[in-house]
Amino acid sequence: MRLRSPHRHAMACALAALSLGWGPASAQNLVQLYDAAHGYDAALQSVQAQTQATRARADQARAGLLPQVGVQGSAQRNRLETHVGVNDAQRSYNQLTGTLTGSQPLYRPANLIAWSQGKKQVEAALVQLDGAEQDLIVRLAQAYFDVLSAEDALRVVRAFKAAVNEQLASAKHNFEVGNATITDSREAQSRYDLAVAQEIATENDLRVKKLALDQLVGQAGTDPRPLAQPIVLPALAPDDVSQWVGRAVDQHPSVLQARTALDVARLETAKAKTGHLPTVDLQASVAATRYPDGNPSVSAAPFARYHNATAGIGVVVNWPLFAGFSVENRIRETLALEDKARADLDSLQRTVSQATRTAFFGVRSGLSQIKALEAAEQSSRTALEANQLGYQVGVRINIDVLNSQNQLFQTRRDLDKARYDVLVGMLKLKQASGVLQATDLQDINRLLTP
Repeated sequence: MRLRSPHRHAMACALAALSLGWGPASAQNLVQLYDAAHGYDAALQSVQAQTQATRARADQARAGLLPQVGVQGSAQRNRLETHVGVNDAQRSYNQLTGTLTGSQPLYRPANLIAWSQGKKQVEAALVQLDGAEQDLIVRLAQAYFDVLSAEDALRVVRAFKAAVNEQLASAKHNFEVGNATITDSREAQSRYDLAVAQEIATENDLRVKKLALDQLVGQAGTDPRPLAQPIVLPALAPDDVSQWVGRAVDQHPSVLQARTALDVARLETAKAKTGHLPTVDLQASVAATRYPDGNPSVSAAPFARYHNATAGIGVVVNWPLFAGFSVENRIRETLALEDKARADLDSLQRTVSQATRTAFFGVRSGLSQIKALEAAEQSSRTALEANQLGYQVGVRINIDVLNSQNQLFQTRRDLDKARYDVLVGMLKLKQASGVLQATDLQDINRLLTP
């Protein structure tokens, strides 16, 4: 029986490293980084600016119901030449005119409908803004946990490399004393070289993930806090997919926008039908004209200063009788657009329902996967210890120990990633159902190291 040197101490150190946290005292939590991203994210700022523009557009539509007042003035120099038989006369004079006009719509149904459309569009813009904020929450959480996942993966790879290095040293020692073949050393060396390559790739992946998080929050050198140990994930509540789908159909921003678009299309049809209706306006005006040098048209005193003023008020009715079938064709167009908006709403409701179901079962599957991986981790630990013992007494070879080490560390890496995927998946599920809010980050924040 061949005896081999034990290296269980190195393995214990590697496994202990897996349970250590990465977050220093200066690390940022999820809520802190969200506050930074909320004021920096260009996509959210774009939607905010669009919302302001939509509000201003609605105010423009309201102007069609308010009074319109204008003033006009002119100063004119005139020259008059008169030829009567052999008598010629020439004269120059000034003319000053000022007019103040005002109108108040009394009956303009199209303007009233346009204002209603403007208010609906503001509602849609606010819903779009809410959707953009929900999207930012998910993007930030994804970037946040991508960094933590990359850090965990790097820690696992380094622990695996340390364990393989110890196994390599053991194989070399046993070969030197004649207790093992060169195959054990070469197998361990191959596995160690692979671990080095994995470490390099994982370090680069972590670097890229950190840069993505930095760019999202507008800060350099972000350091997200890890999950506190022991990790206890929240349960899926409610655990009923129909309730989530019901919320999605009623509250998802895309569905709400589509409903508003349908309302606007209906109002557009109503506005097109007003093309046959009359419009009634109240109009008033005040005008004044001055001739400082006299008014030649006044024969009684053509050279005397002249001034006249007029004022009037009245109601103007305009009733279109025939417009070349443009009104009828416009109504046909808006009815077709109304059908399109209705079809778009139906399509969005189906898409949102399917996305919600996918997100729900993804979270449920992830929670089950975590339980399975936790059991697999324990089993992998037991298998590794058994292979190490078997290697010492000669019933196992070096490749068995290496394979057990690789299985344990890969299981632990998959377990860490599965936990992060579930947390992000819960946020995506709330986003899919349209109920995601910034306060939902507080629940995840409580799971992080204080």
